[in-house]
Amino acid sequence: ASLDLKLGKKVNEGKTKEVYELPDIPGCVLMQSKDQITAGNAARKDRMEGKAAISNTTTSCVFQLLQEAGIKTAFVRKQSDTAFIAAHCEMIPIEWVCRRIATGSFLKRNPGVKEGYKFYPPKIEMFYKDDANNDPQWSEEQLIEAKFCFAGLSIGQTEVDIMARSTQAIFEILEKAWQPQNCTLVDLKIEFGVNILTKEIVLADVIDNDSWRLWPAGDRSQQKDKQSYRDLKEVTPEALQMVKRNFEWVAERVELLLKTKSQGRVVVLMGSSSDLSHCEKIKKACATFGIPCELRVTSAHKGPDETLRIKAEYEGDGIPTVFVAVAGRSNGLGPVMSGNTAYPVVNCPPLSADWGTQDVWSSLRLPSGLGCPTTLSPEGAAQFAAQIFGLNNHLVWAKLRSNMLNTWISLKQADKKLRECTL
Repeated sequence: ASLDLKLGKKVNEGKTKEVYELPDIPGCVLMQSKDQITAGNAARKDRMEGKAAISNTTTSCVFQLLQEAGIKTAFVRKQSDTAFIAAHCEMIPIEWVCRRIATGSFLKRNPGVKEGYKFYPPKIEMFYKDDANNDPQWSEEQLIEAKFCFAGLSIGQTEVDIMARSTQAIFEILEKAWQPQNCTLVDLKIEFGVNILTKEIVLADVIDNDSWRLWPAGDRSQQKDKQSYRDLKEVTPEALQMVKRNFEWVAERVELLLKTKSQGRVVVLMGSSSDLSHCEKIKKACATFGIPCELRVTSAHKGPDETLRIKAEYEGDGIPTVFVAVAGRSNGLGPVMSGNTAYPVVNCPPLSADWGTQDVWSSLRLPSGLGCPTTLSPEGAAQFAAQIFGLNNHLVWAKLRSNMLNTWISLKQADKKLRECTL
């Protein structure tokens, strides 16, 4: 199906890709990669057989990872070996760079800083896309004063803040995703566009091996990114082969970013099935994090032997588990579980208005030696479990990180809308 797409007119052509309108899919474009590698604003330029396919694989996997985490992107789907479909955007002509480790141009611009200096939080810089002037570094003030308007959206303080925040979140998600491969994401360059249909700022363009520095085991001498091409004294066929092998190495591993070795599950224990609707909310919230959730009915007061038997069932199969205890009135379930398992237990009592203030103490006031937190919101209980699994599951962590970003953005936009109404 990928080959019979009707191409419209060429919208744009860059050093490494072409963008075509798609008359049959309104609001979308085709991003077609080229077998071209360049450095220093195309001062150095070579044809590299197979680069288009490598680049397209890398971009498609990275965008899929970010999209599934909940980051808004222009990516729609991979269309062929060398092309993908994206939402049509008007591009904002800024390269956003996020750095964890000082290297490259940062050292030239900041003499005295040694290579390897680490930024906490990661450092964000922006560069105005202007080939004639070698992409000068810009400040936030310059970007705001440029008074850009794309697809009807004016780029002001709010939009700049949203892009800066998003850049950091996107970097952190990819940094975490590379860690299980024992790879350090050193820095990252991205671009945003305004979706012409939704008028939203989205991550656009591509993220491929030209977009980042990647050091296996944190060792610069093993770099696998485009820097290996920039650093060549002269471009020989052998040297190009070495660069291509690096690009292939990344394209192979980038597919692993979409998977995780670590499993996890939430088991919700309820004292009676009258609490089912409360428990269904926990299960639904777990699903948004991609965490399997099982519901069981057991009463630690009325059938303690059965409660402990159910507990043993989940302890013995090697899958990391967080137990959520849902018991109204006197909560014996959470404390009994907590005193008898090394797995985390969290109380999520369904409190009623009439006795809630008295009942909650049975969840809060525990015997010594029990570490069983209480959260009243079913969504909060699921989030707590997700945060535990997120410690060694980068896909769950990415969803948590993306939720934080999207909440922040929606507050920012609500504030802007409110001010526009009152002005």
